[in-house]
Amino acid sequence: MQGVRTSYLIRLQFLGFRYSGWQRQPAERTVEGMVLKTLRFILPEQPMKVLGAGRTDAKVSALDYAFELFLEGTPITDLKEFLVALNQNLPPDMRAMEVSIVEKGFNIIQDSKTKEYVYLFSYGKKNHPFCAPFMANILGPLKIEEMKKAAALFQGTHDFSAYTARKREGAKCVRTIVRCEIRENDLLSANFFPSESFALHIVASGFLRYQVRMIMGALIQLGKGTISHETIQHSLKTNNDVQLTFVAPGSGLMLHQLDFASAV
Repeated sequence: MQGVRTSYLIRLQFLGFRYSGWQRQPAERTVEGMVLKTLRFILPEQPMKVLGAGRTDAKVSALDYAFELFLEGTPITDLKEFLVALNQNLPPDMRAMEVSIVEKGFNIIQDSKTKEYVYLFSYGKKNHPFCAPFMANILGPLKIEEMKKAAALFQGTHDFSAYTARKREGAKCVRTIVRCEIRENDLLSANFFPSESFALHIVASGFLRYQVRMIMGALIQLGKGTISHETIQHSLKTNNDVQLTFVAPGSGLMLHQLDFASAV
């Protein structure tokens, strides 16, 4: 079977609190590194590589992530058994949901149609410590109704150059956000969660580095009264001079849904 190459799409959930993001980095614990270690254990001596649907920041989680496994040599004969073996060997904070063979020509990056991120947060009193992996805790008051109104300002096509970090020269920062809204958290629950918590839902075909966390950061600043609606409106215009520096913590962010134009 030398020379045979088969590609698989694997859907994955993970709690990102103890990882430095998806992408492998020297001397860091990453989701990709743990996935590759597990795959090499259950498919020993078989050449392989993986490609994720995108990077995630440190401590960011995913309810619906995907990566492509490129396998040289003997194809996987039983996908159900492979899925069982994968889950038996992945750490407890990861779970493979499904695996399928993908068509030739499928590109996990270019064929990503929409991504929905959710940012969970609460405010007021300090949360139970067990909340830390799942939601950000903003101490003190927030004008939550003002934040809900301001979230709608990000919908549509805008220049998001004020909402990214380490911007490279010539980088294209115009993006279209399909939906951006804050509502009560109905996604996750636990008996140690605060009685009231909230979720920013944001949908687009792709995002800039730190874009969602900086949008959340701007909304938190607005909720605290340190910036205005007008500042946010101006920050979305081309060649604006707004300097936004607050990046919301990574632990409140999760990739909620990932859709592809085509796959299997």
